[in-house]
Amino acid sequence: MSTKTFELAYTKTSDQTSSVGVIIVAAGSASRMGGVNKILAPLMEKPVICHTISAFNKNPLISDIVLVTREDMVLDLQKIADEYGFLKVTDVITGGNCREESVKKGFERLTKNQNIKTVLIHDGARPLVSEQVINRVINAAEEFSAVVPAVPVKDTIKKVGTLGKVTETVDRTNLVSIQTPQGFAVESFETALEKAGEDLSKFTDDASIAEAANIPVYTVMGDYKNIKITTPEDIILAKAYLKTIKGEF
Repeated sequence: MSTKTFELAYTKTSDQTSSVGVIIVAAGSASRMGGVNKILAPLMEKPVICHTISAFNKNPLISDIVLVTREDMVLDLQKIADEYGFLKVTDVITGGNCREESVKKGFERLTKNQNIKTVLIHDGARPLVSEQVINRVINAAEEFSAVVPAVPVKDTIKKVGTLGKVTETVDRTNLVSIQTPQGFAVESFETALEKAGEDLSKFTDDASIAEAANIPVYTVMGDYKNIKITTPEDIILAKAYLKTIKGEF
């Protein structure tokens, strides 16, 4: 494991001069959402994906956004980008057979713009990502080749074996939960993808591709509100967070 968690609170003033591009993986699923695609589910009168795109579209450091989705959703996301005036969305493309194949396709499309030197990769189902988290990742990516936002684990973690029997209580001192956007120097992530080969299904996130290529991964502070929409309960929580952010509570 090459991820270094001691940089959790890393921050610096940006002197960003190169363009930053974003890949939003937005295939979506309805399997645990009661038949409603999670990225199209309504959240405060807008689709979840609308909130996600907006967070990056309004950031002045970001120039290009590529949306990667299922073939049957390309037109839906193009319509959303047009309707809400997301002018930084340059492409809406079909993804691959797994998440990381989709990331690779998005990366290949995004880096056709040779001015892009830093790439952020984000889950379409994380609509509450803050400007602060995005900027922390961008700023840290100026110095480190691979950066992920993380929050300390709150719960007690236990390993279980046969029949659910507890076999060990894990020391959580150095445990963190990883979020997105994950940020990479374009050259470093390109190298990592080349070393990973064709089978990307074994990787659980973008940073693990870098780790497999022996590229050190550093962490910056994430945000507990940066939740991933997976179940209907998450929509309820996201609404509550949004009302708090807007001062309606």
